[in-house]
Amino acid sequence: MRHDLTTLNLVLAIEQTRSITRGAAQEHLALAAASKRLSDLESRLGVQLFERRARGVEPTEAGRALVRHIRSLHASLYALETEVMEFSRGIKGHLRIAANSSAITEALPPHLVGFSQAHGQIRISLEDLTSAEAQAAVAEGRADVGVFSPPLLDNRLQTWVFAHGRLAALVPLKHPLAQREEVTFDDLLAYDLIGLHAGASAQELMREQAAARGRTLNARWQVRGFDAIAQLVEAGLGVAVLPEQPAERFTRVFGVRCLRLEEPWAEREYVLGVLRQQRLPTVVQRFVDTLIPRDKQ
Repeated sequence: MRHDLTTLNLVLAIEQTRSITRGAAQEHLALAAASKRLSDLESRLGVQLFERRARGVEPTEAGRALVRHIRSLHASLYALETEVMEFSRGIKGHLRIAANSSAITEALPPHLVGFSQAHGQIRISLEDLTSAEAQAAVAEGRADVGVFSPPLLDNRLQTWVFAHGRLAALVPLKHPLAQREEVTFDDLLAYDLIGLHAGASAQELMREQAAARGRTLNARWQVRGFDAIAQLVEAGLGVAVLPEQPAERFTRVFGVRCLRLEEPWAEREYVLGVLRQQRLPTVVQRFVDTLIPRDKQ
């Protein structure tokens, strides 16, 4: 079923003005022509889109659903127009990256710098998602590349390990553990833990480790963003487990101490994932080449 943009824009204008007359005027249509367009659309869809009332019109449930889709369509058309117009300014491609917070703060920055300097004509979009969300975004075509922590949840992806990191503990300066150089996870379980939102790889890993010990993870506070975690730790609301590099940086900004986490699972991998296909798009292949040597692909 095909719908022209003029009619869809008319529906949006009627919904905004609550009037067929004002909606028609807004879209520069004669009232008779606008009424016919609306009537024809309702006939094709088999539903009533607006209820006529004494002081104008009100969208029905079907009308509100259609308006939501029209707004989504407008957003997609704007993105399409913006991206295509970039070619006139020398932009030769668009790379969409979905990555988890740890990768963004600990592993990706130097690679992004190198890639953007070598390929200044390629626009890069970076979205902060959980590892599971990043994998789904690539598998469903909403991102070109994913950077995440194991495990691999979708076998439609081709993956390579490209970097390693380490988790560390963050405690307030006056905390009982603050005078130590290293701690175990059992040491941390005695205190309230400040963690990332549900679904974050480090958070799920800690939950699994606590369950394996028959312990409960006292995650009283869950927030988005490592800096928010550091501020809550400084306030004395608990301890945290973070990637070591940002944890070390926070010691120079907040009243916190970074301690080595002596656990085998504190060592972690960062994985680059793309949709499994015979030949990668040129822009994606160039990014893969930046992170993964050719002899390891």
